[in-house]
Amino acid sequence: MTEQPNVPTPSFLELGVPAPIADALARNGKTAPFPIQRDTLRDTLAGKDVLGRGRTGSGKTIAFGIPLVANLADQAAAKRRPSRPRAIVLAPTRELVTQIAETVKILADPVGVKVTTIFGGVPQRRQEVALEAGVDIVVAAPGRLDDLMKQRLVDLGGVEITVLDEADHMADMGFLPVVTRILNATPKVGQRLLFSATLDNGVDNLVKKYLHSPILHSVDSAESPVPQLTHHVFEVAGKDDKDALIEALASGTARRIFFTRMKHQAKKLAKQLTARGIPAVELQGNLSQNARDRNLAEFVSGEAKVLVATDVAARGVHVDGVDLVVHVDPPVEHKAYLHRSGRTARAGNEGDVVTLVLPEQRGEMRQIMRAAKIRVTPRPVNPNAARVDAEVLELIGEVAPRVDPRETERKRAEAQAAQQRAAGHNPPGQGASTGANAKRKRSRGGRGRGAGSGAGGAGGQGGASQSGGGRGQQGGQRSGQPQGQGGGQGANPGQRSGQPQGQRGGQRRSGRRAQGGGQGGQRGGTVYSTSTPGA
Repeated sequence: MTEQPNVPTPSFLELGVPAPIADALARNGKTAPFPIQRDTLRDTLAGKDVLGRGRTGSGKTIAFGIPLVANLADQAAAKRRPSRPRAIVLAPTRELVTQIAETVKILADPVGVKVTTIFGGVPQRRQEVALEAGVDIVVAAPGRLDDLMKQRLVDLGGVEITVLDEADHMADMGFLPVVTRILNATPKVGQRLLFSATLDNGVDNLVKKYLHSPILHSVDSAESPVPQLTHHVFEVAGKDDKDALIEALASGTARRIFFTRMKHQAKKLAKQLTARGIPAVELQGNLSQNARDRNLAEFVSGEAKVLVATDVAARGVHVDGVDLVVHVDPPVEHKAYLHRSGRTARAGNEGDVVTLVLPEQRGEMRQIMRAAKIRVTPRPVNPNAARVDAEVLELIGEVAPRVDPRETERKRAEAQAAQQRAAGHNPPGQGASTGANAKRKRSRGGRGRGAGSGAGGAGGQGGASQSGGGRGQQGGQRSGQPQGQGGGQGANPGQRSGQPQGQRGGQRRSGRRAQGGGQGGQRGGTVYSTSTPGA
């Protein structure tokens, strides 16, 4: 493994980036390469294996996105095959998968390279359809991609380029066995790029096993201090002072992220701030993917200036323009502190990080800062004092006007309804569409697989599914339950059940409630519903 010296900064074109991709970068305000892009592009565009080591926010997505697209662009449409992607990008979280795909698409669209995403937490049928249509680049979370491989819905035998992003995070999250299975399914020849802030926890083994004579480009280690990042440790006397300081720090006009240790803390704090006129959204593991998408969109758009998150955001949310990160409590260890803090001071911008510390947390905070190699002097802060702390005032900046919580909730309800309409859902009480906008959705009923569903938004309770169903092809007809018949027939798509909401379909042992409507269809022994739930 050889390490290359730094060279003077050339332009993207001078580094060999094709003109259409360089133009796409320029249109999005990217005119000069960051160090990790400058150092890696000549090698990656030449098809060499590269190990890029750099902290979060250093520009790694564009660093691998450019060669990923450029090296696949030649006759992309002619080489495209159903369910057989030519490149994969693995990332540890859904949010990061989505953000990588958005960045790569900016580069890919001008040259006709197709990109899709694969991750869990959402129905997989849409992902199957995208794969069947043929794609060049799949950006995926390891778990769902592994599931699709086991179902033989995707073939990695044609992969020419493999990218592992945030490899250290995937190791921390226990994904390495899955990543190994995925890499084993790709050809031994082909280009492999691995980007990671550190090489511990088994990442070094991946490098040795799967990368061929990789060229190392190390821009920053995870522990490297960020010159534009200022750290603050505020000691508060008790819970009341802490709550008052949290509200003060959340009240500015700039975008900021508050980190909590527990999911219920994130939910509670977001509600409290919103109730006090500071629109805030939560991002934590118990949320559905649709709720995550809505909340993140509200934060990115500026409708909510505050995002309250658990470490799921530290490992996957890359949002530019975050001026302040607040650790509501000290994180459990120094890596989490660095990951969280990396949400600000991104792409050369300045940022501040505040950690709130109760008296009993002083010892653990000292250990975290020592391990993170950060020197900062803790300061006692009383937010209720007559003379407000000047340092706190500077962090708050301009104070935003308070927003009526009812207005915030009204806008969120509208956004949710719009999201449901865009996905093909219908408002509660209305029939599910059977037209072109109907969404195909896998459904399971009872012990078999059925698609029992009724029109008018009223389905039944099917076994572990979104629409009632019985066994085999007769959804709902073979339950024999005294509660009534199930909805519809899988073998006769589109038949109306005429059953009121609440009746059962499938086996009596099923008890998960769902509403459905529209048409059913059968594919490969599995019955599908071409409509979305009525609620």
